[in-house]
Parts: sequence; C-alpha cells; structure tokens
Amino acid sequence: MLNPAAVFKCLSDETRTRATLLITGEGELCVCELVCALNDSQPKISRHLAQLRTCGLLLDRRQGQWVYYRLNPELPQWVRTILETTLEANADWLEENSTRLKAMGDRPLNTAACC
Repeated sequence: MLNPAAVFKCLSDETRTRATLLITGEGELCVCELVCALNDSQPKISRHLAQLRTCGLLLDRRQGQWVYYRLNPELPQWVRTILETTLEANADWLEENSTRLKAMGDRPLNTAACC
C-alpha cells in the first residue's frame, strides 16, 4: 500500500526521482531512453526502475527485448499530484536530462525496435 512514507522513501534517491519525473512527463520510456537521459549505466538504471516497480510507482511492459516503464495507472491522485507539481515546478532541475533525451538518436516509437 502506498502511503506518504513509502512514496517518499521510494523517491529518496536522486536517480529514482529523476527517472520517475521523466516518465511522468513523457508518459512511457524505454530503459535505453532513461540510460541516455540520466547518463548512467543500464544495470544501475534497471536496478532503480525495479525498486520503483516494487514499491508500486511504476509498471513495466516488455516489447521484444526492450522494457518500457510508465506510472502505475492505479496510483492515488495525491501521488500523481505530487509528481506532476514537482515536474512542473522543477523543469530547470531536469533540463540536462530532458535535453539528452530529446537529442537521443533513434528513439524508440514504442512499437519500433529500441536502440
């Protein structure tokens, strides 16, 4: 069950917070997109995404060999509000990540092969 302590504990790591906010803004992202945007290794990003999935913030779906992440559609409205408000108020904090994501060549189209 998601309660404030669980949500904030899950988001207490900067990488998890950045990934969650990028996914909030984009709707769904492939692991390879997050690796590019966060400029970190695939194993590290995947480990953080697994934690976000375990705590109930994210859901994943496999498409071929690629894994896409999105916000859990059953999140309580108060959690969505926190994420959306944080994203809107902190675009400058995510600017470097967003710029890398937008500059990524061959971004997947969710139906095409990734990377």
